[in-house]
Amino acid sequence: MYDVGNIAIIGSGSWATAIAKIVVEHTHHIGWFFRHDDKIEDFRRLEHNPAYLTSVHFDLNEVTLSSDINRLIQDYDTLIFVTPSPYLKSLLKKTKAKLRDKFIVTAIKGIVPEENLVCTEYLRKIHGVPDENLAVIGGPSHAEEVAMERLTYLTVGCTDTEKAQAMTQALASHYVKTKVSPDVIGIEYASVLKNVYAIAAGICSGLNYGDNFQAVLMSNAMQEMERLLNAINPIQRSMTDSVYLGDQLVTGYSNFSRNRTFGTMIGKGYSVKSAQMEMEMIAEGYYGTKCMKEINRHLHVDMPILDAVYNILYERISPQIEIKLLTDSFR
Repeated sequence: MYDVGNIAIIGSGSWATAIAKIVVEHTHHIGWFFRHDDKIEDFRRLEHNPAYLTSVHFDLNEVTLSSDINRLIQDYDTLIFVTPSPYLKSLLKKTKAKLRDKFIVTAIKGIVPEENLVCTEYLRKIHGVPDENLAVIGGPSHAEEVAMERLTYLTVGCTDTEKAQAMTQALASHYVKTKVSPDVIGIEYASVLKNVYAIAAGICSGLNYGDNFQAVLMSNAMQEMERLLNAINPIQRSMTDSVYLGDQLVTGYSNFSRNRTFGTMIGKGYSVKSAQMEMEMIAEGYYGTKCMKEINRHLHVDMPILDAVYNILYERISPQIEIKLLTDSFR
């Protein structure tokens, strides 16, 4: 049986904190990367992340905090990346320690901007990490609910089933249920698209479209997602699995969803810039929309919801006009 060894969390946001909570309950030791030393000092003083999920307290004897990314890569066997996707490229440019021999798990639900690659693709193509050493964590999983130990279902995707199974054992608990999947790329692209569709749901909410239409929007979103996944990775998959449909529903409907919140602000008349300034956390779907639009220019998949969100966010088309055109295309 594969052993994931000692685990380091790379990232310090809300989802990184939730994963740190899950993992340390099993392993009783994690490394944890914070970019800024002052945040580490605050953490040590308060015994919790000073900026996110502050109700989750940690035993400092079980946590090695560091702003030295190379030290953590060198000292730990498994690295779970949970940084916002726009920051991944610049962070990895600072690495001198080799990544290819580490087991790397990405819990990043976004695309690396400019490269237009999901994170495992980026790690494989740019940093030479082989497929069998790459995994992804997906599924409907708001960090706030993990902090409250509400029942959560996670899927670990990896081409190496034994490694995926080992990772699920490091995550499973009385409130976290886990399973494995070979569909690494599919899970990653689904996690990007669900953020885009959550922005669409938020825009429609801000424009006072009701629940009846939201249900039609979600069903059309799933059809759109399936077309894209089949174009990118045409394998047998069930779109009703929680890692696809479940993640889409929770992101599209939940008040915890930052992407839905961002979209709602746009629907109510905020500019993109003013909405971003008011939100405390990054809405990954904003960046994902542009990247997916560029990717689809080569794939030519029919994606009217993606196109509508792109036109609103980047072409400054009126949300009222764009969503009305979108509604006319639905049946």
